[in-house]
Amino acid sequence: MKIDLSHWQHEHSFGQDVRKQGESRTLIVIAITLTMMVVEIAAGIVFGSMALLADGMHMASHAVALSINVFAYIYARRHAHDASFSFGTGKVNALGGYTGAILLALFALVMAWESFARLLFPVDIAFNQAIFVAIIGLVINGASVFILGDDHHHGHDHGHGHHHHHDHDHDDDHNDHGHHHHDHNLRSAYLHVLADALTSVTAIVALLAAKYFGWIWMDPIMGLVGSLLVARWSLGLLKQTSGVLLDRQAHEHEVEEVRSAIEDDGHSHVTDLHVWSIGPGLHSVIVALVSETPESPAAYRQRLDPAEFPHVTVEVQPLESTAAR
Repeated sequence: MKIDLSHWQHEHSFGQDVRKQGESRTLIVIAITLTMMVVEIAAGIVFGSMALLADGMHMASHAVALSINVFAYIYARRHAHDASFSFGTGKVNALGGYTGAILLALFALVMAWESFARLLFPVDIAFNQAIFVAIIGLVINGASVFILGDDHHHGHDHGHGHHHHHDHDHDDDHNDHGHHHHDHNLRSAYLHVLADALTSVTAIVALLAAKYFGWIWMDPIMGLVGSLLVARWSLGLLKQTSGVLLDRQAHEHEVEEVRSAIEDDGHSHVTDLHVWSIGPGLHSVIVALVSETPESPAAYRQRLDPAEFPHVTVEVQPLESTAAR
């Protein structure tokens, strides 16, 4: 006789099959960037401006970096129901952020190298042309920062699923709950445009100081300061995303949230607890416990918020059986 197991079975999309707001926002920024790239390169060729040509090529590299972030969104969505991904494709988000952080670090390194070279070997600067290009860059990058910055720190995309019960019970409610969590992929895109905006601001300040006060050294100094700040952002994102990719234990307050919920009855005691990120705002939990009056795994799972902890495995042992060993 064939048994219908659908009530106990579950899938692992965890809401990753839903198009994220970050993907749409990043696509808008790419479109703006590519448009300006074409305009600047065309203007550079027509007017013979190397400054416009150089900034146009920089826009191209900027678009490539953002395209990696969009690719991560698309890949995660299209493979959300692929059973070969044990805990879904939520970590593709962190992988996109990690890759973006590496590119950001390389950008900071090149920026520092060029600034140091200019400090040792100053070059003639076409101030009016350079300031014009920097202002264009600031306007475009400022708009991009506004578009991506609106939800780089939150971004609650919600999906819906069902609860399932079996002996090592798992709970699946596909939700992206942004409580204390970043969309690392979106944050990577945001930091790229923020770094470019910072570069434009420092360039304008340095160029004005050099033009009107003769402080030629300001240009490379501001470049070095900017590169240090970008490097700091990059290292912060690398630390966050590498922890997710390596299944590092979640933050202490999240671990304690699980422990407190399980031990809330006063007679259950957690003996082993693992909480790790499987996507933006999503955590998987494996918990072993002993109890004087043990309940079913489903009863313990119901003590946790399925929006934040969609996949929970519970192992329960009666306290007397462990004491008798």
